[in-house]
Amino acid sequence: MTFIINGEEQEIAATTLADLLSALDYEGEWLATAVNGELVHREDRAGFTLGARDRIEILSPMQGG
Repeated sequence: MTFIINGEEQEIAATTLADLLSALDYEGEWLATAVNGELVHREDRAGFTLGARDRIEILSPMQGG
């Protein structure tokens, strides 16, 4: 399915937000996710069904100073 992930169009085989994050190798408790401008909490990702052309934003903390 085609998604817009962090502003970039990508083709990924995923049906839920949790599947998508796994396919993209995102791990950890510290991710923030939004689909079509709506925040999706960590506990809701496994049950959050994605649709074609959904806009997904994935934010993870950066280290540095």
